[in-house]
Amino acid sequence: MLAYGLLALGLSTVLAIVTWSVVSDYLTSQRTSSAVVVTSDNAAALRYGLFGPPQPCRPARERAECGSPTLLPGVQAMDVLNSLPSTDAAASMLYLEDHWYSLTGQPSDLPPDLIQTALAGSVVQRRIAVNGQPVLAVGVPIGRQGEAFFEWHPLESLDNTLRTLKITLIVAAIATALIGLAVGRLASTLALRPLAELTRVADAVARGKLDARLEAENDPHLGGLARSFNQTAADLERRVAVDARFAGDVSHELRTPLMTMLNSMQLIQNHRAELPSVVREPVELLGDDLDRFRRLVIDLLEISRDDGGDRGSREIVRIADLVRAAGDATAGREVTTVEPDAEGLILQADKRRLERVIANLVENAEDHAGGCKGVGVEAGGLGVIITVDDAGPGIAVEDRSRIFERFGRGETSGRGRGVGLGLAIVARHVQWHHGTIQVTDRPGGGARFIVELPAKIS
Repeated sequence: MLAYGLLALGLSTVLAIVTWSVVSDYLTSQRTSSAVVVTSDNAAALRYGLFGPPQPCRPARERAECGSPTLLPGVQAMDVLNSLPSTDAAASMLYLEDHWYSLTGQPSDLPPDLIQTALAGSVVQRRIAVNGQPVLAVGVPIGRQGEAFFEWHPLESLDNTLRTLKITLIVAAIATALIGLAVGRLASTLALRPLAELTRVADAVARGKLDARLEAENDPHLGGLARSFNQTAADLERRVAVDARFAGDVSHELRTPLMTMLNSMQLIQNHRAELPSVVREPVELLGDDLDRFRRLVIDLLEISRDDGGDRGSREIVRIADLVRAAGDATAGREVTTVEPDAEGLILQADKRRLERVIANLVENAEDHAGGCKGVGVEAGGLGVIITVDDAGPGIAVEDRSRIFERFGRGETSGRGRGVGLGLAIVARHVQWHHGTIQVTDRPGGGARFIVELPAKIS
C-alpha cells in the first residue's frame, strides 16, 4: 500500500512540476507578448499623432531627415495621449523633448535602467511592483533618439491564474497519492487475503479451536499449503483428543482405588489415638499426599473434560450470588464483598465452570499463599471485575504468565506446593466465558488475581 502511494505521489509530483513549468511559462510569455504588442501599437499611434505619417527618405544630402521626424505644428502631447485607444494598461507615459507627459502613473515608479534602455532605442519590458501590485512595465521608442513611450500592464489576473493552477496541481497530486494508497490497500488486501485467512485459522487453532480449517485447498497457488496445514491441524486435533481421552480414562480408573485409599486413611485417622507415636507422623504425611492425589485426579478429570470437547451448558447466572456462595464456601468464612453497582449483574455462563474458577482461586490463596484476604465483585472492565486477594509473598513478574500453564509453578514466588493444574483450569474456564484473567500485586502485599467477564445489568 505504501509503495503504491509513494509511486502515485512521485508520478503526480513529476507531472505537476512539468505541467506547472510548461503552462506558467506559456501564460507568462503570452501575457508579456500581448503587453509588448499593445504598447508597441499605442506607440505607433502616438508617433502618427505627433509626427504625422512617415515621410519617404530623400536621396543624397537630405537622407538624414528620414530618421528624425519633426512634430506637427500645433500638436499637444497630452491631446495625443488622451486620444489613444483604451487598453488594459494601468498607466501611459511619454518622454518627449526632455519632458514627461503622463495620464496615469508616475515616471518615478519606473526603474531608471529600463528608461535608459528605451530612450536608447530598444524595446524593453520588466516585471515590477507599483504600490504593492505586480505590473509589467514596457518601454517602446517613438522614432527619435532620447524619446520613448511607456506603459505598465497589471499582472494580478495572471498571478491569480498561476496561483489557482498551483493549488489545483498540489490538490491533484495529493488526491492521486490518496487514490494510490486506496488502490494499494485494495491490491494488498486481494493479494494477502489467503494469508489473512491462514492467519485467522492459525490463531483459532492457537486459541484451542482445533477444528478450524482452511478452505483454500483448491487454490492453484496456496492449495498445497492449505492441505498441509489442514492435515497438521487434523493430526493435532486427533492427538489432543487421544491425550484427553487417555487422561480421562486414567483418572476414571484411579477413582476406585483412590476412594479405597481415602476410606482406609479416614479409618486409620479415626483410630489415630491407638497408633504408636512413631507412625503417627508418617500417617499424617500420607494423608496429605492422598489429599493432593485426590485433587490431582479431580483436576485431570476437569482438564480431560475440556480437552474432550465438553461444550457445557449456558444459563443466566447472577454473578454476585454465585461468587459469594462459591468464595465463602471454599474459604469456610465470609470473604466476599460485592459493590452495590454489581448486585444486579448477570451473565450467560456455565455455572459449574464459573464456580470452579472462584473455588480454585480461593483454594489457591488458602492453601499456598497464606490465606484469602478477600474476594471482591464490582462493575467495570468487560462488565464485571472479580478480584481474589491473598496474604502470600506475591508473584514475581516473570512468573505471572507461567502459573496459568499446566503444571506451572512460580519458581520465585514460593508457591512450590500444589499439582499446578488449578490455575490452568481457571484460565481455561475464564477463556471459555470470553473473559480475561491476570495477576498483579495487592496493595499492602500479596497477590491479586483479577478476572473480567462480559456481564450486563439484569
